[in-house]
Amino acid sequence: MFFVAVGGLALAGFAERGYVFPVHSGGPFGALGFIADIATGGFYFAAHVMERAGSDMALAAGDIGTRLIAAAGVVNLLAIVDVLEIASGKRG
Repeated sequence: MFFVAVGGLALAGFAERGYVFPVHSGGPFGALGFIADIATGGFYFAAHVMERAGSDMALAAGDIGTRLIAAAGVVNLLAIVDVLEIASGKRG
């Protein structure tokens, strides 16, 4: 279910031509954006293949796409934390 959620959010963000943060993003918000984007896993690397035309930040859809890609990464990070809690025995 998490794979479907992360994949759906990431692909929707890519379809909206959201901005994918590069490794050397300027400032703390750029770094947080990169961490959220890289947390999508393989979708981050697929974005560089799909995003040949670049992001479309001139339209509101590009801004929404950026948020969807970041949300996909945050959902994936929450899934990782959940798995680690279950594996450590903190949650049943």
